[in-house]
Amino acid sequence: MLKKLKTFIALDNPFRLLYHKLRAVIANLVYRFPSKEMTIIWVTGTNGKTTTSNIIAKSLQAAGKKVFMFTTVNIIIWDEEYTNNSKMTSPDAFYLQKLLYQAKQAWCEIAVIETASHGIKMHRVWWIDYDISVLTNITQDHLDLHKTMEDYVNTKLQIFEKLITYNRKPWVKKSAIINAGSKYADLFIDQTYDSLYTYWTSSANLQAKNIVSSISGTTFDVTLPGRVLSIQTSLIWDFNVENILAAIWVGVSLWIDTDIIKKSIAEVTTVPGRMDEVYNDFWYKIFVDYAHTQDALEKVLSNVKKLSGINNIITVFWATWDRDKTKRPLMGQIVDQYSDKVILTQDDDYTEDTMAIIKDVLPWINRKQSENFWVIPDRKQAIRTAIVWAEPNDVIVLAGKWDEHVLMTNAWPIEYHEKTFVQQVLQEIDSNSLVK
Repeated sequence: MLKKLKTFIALDNPFRLLYHKLRAVIANLVYRFPSKEMTIIWVTGTNGKTTTSNIIAKSLQAAGKKVFMFTTVNIIIWDEEYTNNSKMTSPDAFYLQKLLYQAKQAWCEIAVIETASHGIKMHRVWWIDYDISVLTNITQDHLDLHKTMEDYVNTKLQIFEKLITYNRKPWVKKSAIINAGSKYADLFIDQTYDSLYTYWTSSANLQAKNIVSSISGTTFDVTLPGRVLSIQTSLIWDFNVENILAAIWVGVSLWIDTDIIKKSIAEVTTVPGRMDEVYNDFWYKIFVDYAHTQDALEKVLSNVKKLSGINNIITVFWATWDRDKTKRPLMGQIVDQYSDKVILTQDDDYTEDTMAIIKDVLPWINRKQSENFWVIPDRKQAIRTAIVWAEPNDVIVLAGKWDEHVLMTNAWPIEYHEKTFVQQVLQEIDSNSLVK
């Protein structure tokens, strides 16, 4: 009944926002303000949050720190790691405070929390005392809630504006780590912090130099006070260089030894659902990626296009359910621009009809159906078709899902894991039970 009632109340309705703030206050009281006893690292941005959070957490663990981490994909409490099945970047305040309390009971010293603008706007992270704030980037997203980019940016800006006023902990400085290449970076840089760290562009104080990328990994150099750090990583895409730079600055701000930071980065081979390769013996490449905005799709597909020796890029994608519908034309245009073959399919429908979403994207793909473009509403069938069509040296990009284990239809949830299903299809081909 409550879920049905919520569909009739705007997300930004003042009473709804007040309700969530009260929940956050009560949750803090119930769990006795666990954030006050840990160093809290807040990672926000339109894209890159999950990867950056995971690299940060691994670096801190390598330094012997007991870490709590919450991301869209996974949860870490000290030496235990779980899949995040809530399908939320910023969960309900009670759930988040409960996890923080459990982390405190497990003697975790540092919390790395991926935080979406929904979590800030809906007060899910209210009364959490942040110490270090990280901004990966800002591009269009979540305008279903924010209505304008100005409100979207200002919502994220709140945590940076207030950072210096949050409860001060004697063992850590209030620090901001900002991607200087972000369109709105100046707004975030122009705030008061104990320490400000910028990265990525020529105007930043941490830059990647001598970047060499291949299908087997990436190397680059960064200059830190007193030394040059030569980074080697299995993460192969340009945007991951940005994520790594952010993580390096977090480690430096917490006085982590740079050799430990370097070693931990080399040990991060992949982040589940983030350009997560499904290996096969058929001489084509398959990547599963969460890309669900036009910016994320452009970064993924433009990087794939740079790979040497590839023939066709086959993209299987869908537009976002129940969220910012103004993204749909832009997503369609990006996929059309960078892909040789396109399959438009379903993802999580929730309350929307699959075909209604598909029809929102159709006009923005500038090719006729059956001319290297197909609409296949059933996601499993769409993926099966892409794999059957693939030839040696093709690249298949499966966009929109991550390392989750459910597909939300508008009727009921279905057990589904993208990478597992792909492996199943490959096994069918290999055993000749599926004709290729």
